[in-house]
Amino acid sequence: MLLAKLLNRAIRKGTLNVIDAGGKTHCFVGTPSPEVTVRLYNRALEYRLYINPDLAMGEAYMDGTLTIEQGSLRAFFQIVADAETSAGADPLYRLRDRLWRATRGWQQRNAQARSRRNVAHHYDLPDALYDMFLDRDKQYSCGYFEHPDDDLETAQAAKKRHLATKLLLTPGQRVLDIGSGWGGLAQYLADAAGVKVTGLTLSQAQWAQSVERAGTNPDLQFHMRDYREETGTYDRIVSVGMFEHVGIGNYERFFETVRDLLSDDGIAVIHTIGRQSGPGSTSPWIRKYIFPGGYSPALSEIMAALEKAGLWLADVEALRLHYAYTLRAWQKRFARRRGQIAAMMDERFCRMWEYYLAASEAAFLYGDHLVFQLQLSKTRDAVPMTRGYRGYMEPHEQLIRLSEASVDARRIV
Repeated sequence: MLLAKLLNRAIRKGTLNVIDAGGKTHCFVGTPSPEVTVRLYNRALEYRLYINPDLAMGEAYMDGTLTIEQGSLRAFFQIVADAETSAGADPLYRLRDRLWRATRGWQQRNAQARSRRNVAHHYDLPDALYDMFLDRDKQYSCGYFEHPDDDLETAQAAKKRHLATKLLLTPGQRVLDIGSGWGGLAQYLADAAGVKVTGLTLSQAQWAQSVERAGTNPDLQFHMRDYREETGTYDRIVSVGMFEHVGIGNYERFFETVRDLLSDDGIAVIHTIGRQSGPGSTSPWIRKYIFPGGYSPALSEIMAALEKAGLWLADVEALRLHYAYTLRAWQKRFARRRGQIAAMMDERFCRMWEYYLAASEAAFLYGDHLVFQLQLSKTRDAVPMTRGYRGYMEPHEQLIRLSEASVDARRIV
């Protein structure tokens, strides 16, 4: 088996047993645990797994031509994540990685029309699907786990509060939410901080639900609009989980737009998935099936665009394990509702999303992925002089908590 030559060199953590299409078992042994057994159902798959393992493995799991016979998908990714580092020394893999990096600008050519199609591919799925595994407020981004044992609802509430704190909001300010999702963060900011929020999305489904949730609230407006089409001036700009869809060719344009839309004393907070190991490329399976046009940037790539836009980086926070905890919670919720999701979508879709959620968790647990929160300003003195979490963030967070309690009390009445 050609694949065996690669696996013999690559497997260092755990034990991977592979039952090939002829029924023969091949054992690749590293550390004692975890142990996983997979079965391959055709010989062509063995060749494809050697040539392009990322794409072939995901497609085979979706199609049922690769199954987990022993162990779990999460344990399988624990083994695979470590093996990818060793496999990277193979000449074929080095050539492939150079090719992917050389073509990533083409992969992420996110002009406005293409961006709309890319967003629709993932976010215009049935709303009921997202209701099955997200929190009540439908926050489809990394939660903020103040304690590792926080539940998903607590972590997502803390994330909104953390962002509001970094924005240093005061009542009456105008806030722009770029990539506003189903409107939960915008509604939270309007209710808890008394600000006027304009949300932008390219998803028809998200826009419709956001408008419905906002009702007649004059402090909330939502538009089906690309960030490049927005005009006006805002005191604050927030963007959560959207920068991953901008595309490397548009980073300067994005930050120039933020700069131009911010008031002179304005503050922006950008929350984005990133990577620790420097510039790279998006998994071909993720790019094809989950997030076309998507990419998780290295901080060095972000900084180059920030410098050219003339924005100040007032603060940066690296959330290293928070998204792993978030994804684990989503997987558990997805598993509990799997029967309903399969009935609504189909079995292949369920396997695709199980694979996506488990692979994503592995990227944060064993790979190079993390989340950056960047606090930006146009002028050097828009943000208080010291980083001062105790100096200015904690008192501001207490004000947000008091506002939350007031909002909750009004809703009860």
